[in-house]
Amino acid sequence: MNLFITIRFLDILDILLVAFLLYQLYMLIKGTVAFNIFIGLFVVYLFWLLIRALNMELLDTLMGQFLGVGVLALIVVFQQEIRRFLLLIGSNNQVNKFFAMEKLFASDKLRTATNQQLKMLVKACENMARTKTGALIVIAQKSELREFVRTGEKINARISDALIETIFFKNTPLHDGAVIIIGNRIVAARCIMPITDKTDLDPNLGLRHRAAVGITEQTDAVAIIVSEEKGKISLARAGHIHVNISLAELTKILEQVLHPTNDDFD
Repeated sequence: MNLFITIRFLDILDILLVAFLLYQLYMLIKGTVAFNIFIGLFVVYLFWLLIRALNMELLDTLMGQFLGVGVLALIVVFQQEIRRFLLLIGSNNQVNKFFAMEKLFASDKLRTATNQQLKMLVKACENMARTKTGALIVIAQKSELREFVRTGEKINARISDALIETIFFKNTPLHDGAVIIIGNRIVAARCIMPITDKTDLDPNLGLRHRAAVGITEQTDAVAIIVSEEKGKISLARAGHIHVNISLAELTKILEQVLHPTNDDFD
């Protein structure tokens, strides 16, 4: 009798790939309601395995029928997480280069903001932070956010610090909602953004911050938030928010977004 277990290279690769996928799944649903749902489904699955081990046929049949439609249930429950996972793969620069799709997705109008306009954007954020003017600015990358542009008022004007500050001035009809910037143009204002369902965010963060996280969960956009209460500048990216960043940090990230000349998107 052979007491040794033969482990092939493909077996090791299989384990590593499963571990990687589970880790990515955990990172996607960490801090969301979906994480609790996943734990519940996992407990039900373990219970079903116990039932099968004890040969409890009636419960085994009922649980088997329940889990038989589990794939469809998972698609419905985790539709946002599945979308984020596919977006993570599809927006990866190395994947796009491998399939020679970089030129197809890299629209010229997403890359035409000038250094002067970048400085104007930072200046607008600095002035609004100083006057405690609340603002939410969403900057498109490869996704042009058309479905969100349609929810607001189209502007289609060049980036200007004066225009941005005027839009978010408290007495203007456009100050609620988000401004969407594509390339060197302010495309729309008063746009409605999706709210994240994350439960691990700081409870002191308001709807602007939660909307910024929400839009960056569903798209590859970057969102700048100016707090109306504290006058602090925050930035959301890939579903994560960085609170109270400096103007130098904001400038560095905006240079990467508006002038993507390399693959450095850390």
